[in-house]
Amino acid sequence: MVRRNPERRAALLDASIEVLANEGARGLTFRAVDQQAGVPVGTASNYFSSRDEILKHAGERVYERLVDDAVLAGGLAGARDRARVTELMHELVDRVAAFPTGFLALLELRLEATRRPELRDVLTRRIRADVEFNVSYHEKSGLPGDGTMVVLLWLALNWLIVERLTLPDLFTEEQRRDMVTALVDRLLAGQPALPPA
Repeated sequence: MVRRNPERRAALLDASIEVLANEGARGLTFRAVDQQAGVPVGTASNYFSSRDEILKHAGERVYERLVDDAVLAGGLAGARDRARVTELMHELVDRVAAFPTGFLALLELRLEATRRPELRDVLTRRIRADVEFNVSYHEKSGLPGDGTMVVLLWLALNWLIVERLTLPDLFTEEQRRDMVTALVDRLLAGQPALPPA
């Protein structure tokens, strides 16, 4: 019987994210999740019918934790120019990098999805929805740039975050900040500045 305590379920998914980030997908077991969550053995199996179910829901949980309504509302405030886009991209990279286990867990899930078509379908839908949301949000914000620019930023910044988390000494923090600024500048070259909303 599956239990329905939403707080306990969220805690188990948070524990699964930590296990994925630290042990990889092969280390994700009911016992490992229970241990990471500090709950009695057998708790995770009361909430999830299979390991595959935990894998599917862990990716959703990462996105739940990354979405910050205050940040989204703040993105619609202030100037509508290249400097504001640059500031928002720096904030995005910092916010994602502040939750390193979440991003590393997503990488593990993506690798696992190459072997599990059902997980691939789940991640494809979820990540496509994230990209579409970002494009729509940007278009509604009145900031310069189009949907293609948003997708290019998304692709480039994701890889920059991978480098930051997996090879932290490859670039200095200053170099990473300069790359984000240069990326926005080059993608928005020639875009007119817009008046504040």
